Amino acid sequence: MQRLTLLSLGSINADFQVRVDEPAGSRETQLAHDLCRLSGGKASNTAFIGARFGHRSLLLGRVGDDELAEQALAPLRQAGVEVCHVGRAAGQSTGVSMIMVPPDAKKNIVLATNANDCWDEAAIDAMVAVIDGCETPACLVLDYEVPARVVNKALEAAARKDIPAVLDPSFPDRVDEGLLPKLHAITPNVSEAEGLVGHSLDSMDKLADAARQLQRDGPGIVCIKLGDGGCVLATTDQTLHIPPGDVEPVDTTGAGDAFTGVFAVAMLEGLEPREAAAWGVAAANLAVTGYGSQPAYPDRQQVVDLAQTLLDKARVFDG
Repeated sequence: MQRLTLLSLGSINADFQVRVDEPAGSRETQLAHDLCRLSGGKASNTAFIGARFGHRSLLLGRVGDDELAEQALAPLRQAGVEVCHVGRAAGQSTGVSMIMVPPDAKKNIVLATNANDCWDEAAIDAMVAVIDGCETPACLVLDYEVPARVVNKALEAAARKDIPAVLDPSFPDRVDEGLLPKLHAITPNVSEAEGLVGHSLDSMDKLADAARQLQRDGPGIVCIKLGDGGCVLATTDQTLHIPPGDVEPVDTTGAGDAFTGVFAVAMLEGLEPREAAAWGVAAANLAVTGYGSQPAYPDRQQVVDLAQTLLDKARVFDG
């Protein structure tokens, strides 16, 4: 298998994760257990996937000059991710996610972006130089948990190099609609898709229409990640619903990142969009069966085995 390059640009966090016995929202103090200190963040998670699937994986982002930077980076380094292009923001804390996982596995996250939002012109120029210098077949995965101007500069650099870009539009209010045509694919969840199209998506038909609308706005491929673990895929040729697998969720943390990372790897390897989306759904489904994000991510064979089963159950939308 040819070794390709996955470039991941976006948030890099130190995750602090606990289990709680009741969903968040109560005014009372809750007792927690099973504290884990992990590496997290959207870019970190997709970079981890790239390395896990056997490709060169470069992480682009910012951490602080504190002890939490090593918590965020050490597991990635150990997994084979190249973290040498991650910058340190002087006087800043590394990004932190506080995650509570109740019995229904539907996590609640509070994010302090910290160093993720601290990009000066020198840091942006260094990031662009890495993309400009990327010679091997590559794919760029980005998220908006860093400043919009950073994402925009990265997309411009990728376009100059004909590197396909996959956007996870976290914080959809930051998305510059004028740059959508520069995207190869976009992978919002339902709430992010609602933010992009400006209205509620409370039925499968509305989700299909929204996916088509976003696809017409520029990205060649749109994958709306559904809360049940499935997705709605829109391309120029068809709109498709890929259902979730039959899994018992333990923790949904990082499942959407698993989808985006594996989808990007599949596209980089030359799979058709429907196959790539099925890989993404399979990865997201398998990711929720373990605790934490990166420690629960599946390997290639697990994804391939489940993806074919899911694809056999896919349904094409009319219209």
